[in-house]
Amino acid sequence: MERNASSSALLSKIKDFTTSLVKELSEGRSPSISIHKFRNYCTDPHSNCLCSSDLPKGQQVLTLTRQCHAYRIDVLLRVLVIVQKLLQENRHGSKRDIYYMHPSVFSEQTVVDHAISDICILLQCSRHNLNVVSVGKGLVMGWLQFLEAGRKFDCISSPTTAYTIPVHVEEVKDIVSVAKYILIVEKESVFQRLANDKFCNANRCIVITGRGYPDIPTRSTIRFLRLLVEKLCLPVYCLVDCDPYGFDILTTYRFGSMQMAYDAKILRVPEVQWLGVFPSDFEKYDLPQQCLLPLTAEDKRRTETLLLRCYLQKEVPEWRLELELMLQKGVKFEIEAFSVHTLSFLSDQYIPSKIQEVEVLPGNKIKS
Repeated sequence: MERNASSSALLSKIKDFTTSLVKELSEGRSPSISIHKFRNYCTDPHSNCLCSSDLPKGQQVLTLTRQCHAYRIDVLLRVLVIVQKLLQENRHGSKRDIYYMHPSVFSEQTVVDHAISDICILLQCSRHNLNVVSVGKGLVMGWLQFLEAGRKFDCISSPTTAYTIPVHVEEVKDIVSVAKYILIVEKESVFQRLANDKFCNANRCIVITGRGYPDIPTRSTIRFLRLLVEKLCLPVYCLVDCDPYGFDILTTYRFGSMQMAYDAKILRVPEVQWLGVFPSDFEKYDLPQQCLLPLTAEDKRRTETLLLRCYLQKEVPEWRLELELMLQKGVKFEIEAFSVHTLSFLSDQYIPSKIQEVEVLPGNKIKS
């Protein structure tokens, strides 16, 4: 089976890496492996940090002389052999497949996840380049049409029908759309609410959900979103719950996650604008007290931690003010709370008014 140029280049890097290790061992030296460290934010909002840069922020050196390092190297090499085989045979496997090839050694899934991240850093590539795939989790509907590996996705013919976002985003081609904007919604329940209300029909848009956090299992959602933005040049709005978890999801879309910081270039969408739900929307849209929930101790701790992220102070200080307001009021509420007015209030009133009036925070504006 024919391999592509990218696979051949990675196989060459793997060969060079393993050859250097064998050479060091044959010469009686203890091999060491240097792995760059990355981060997309720090917790000192007033520092002159370089977190917005995609450059490494230091490195870690693994040696066989330390027991914890020896185990990590063992796992890394075992996973590397599996990746090499996938590339050689032009086949794909999931992280879970890899785990079950050596369950007694790997002990838990996170061990494999960590090793895959190390390999990506060492080979300077993304996980999908290793032919390691994730299970499709995100959904899309609306005014969109595209091909993936020869298969046609015709969302336009039925804008309220949900399609699974392709896992192999690099194979998506011939994107066609007459949409005015892209809307990301945090939860599948809200996605279904918009589908039932025929929101896309009335508003000519594309709606996407990652069904929660767009983290490792749903990274294809962010890659797909990024591809749409690059090809269609549409504004992107994000609608999340008014709680620290919703806000964290919002920042993951725009700034990327710390866990995937080494791949931040393709795993963030800087064009994302926060549409809502804001803490200030509670009074503005006259929601009754019964819709409010008190912030738990964990909510407060999480919010205080979020407030320390440097990019909030430097890039979107207005977002930070809204987060401070939530902490000050000590309450949270869900997107679905707007149903207290009417079941379709979210579709008929809230979202259209936010977009029409451009009632988004000043921090949404992208700096040129």
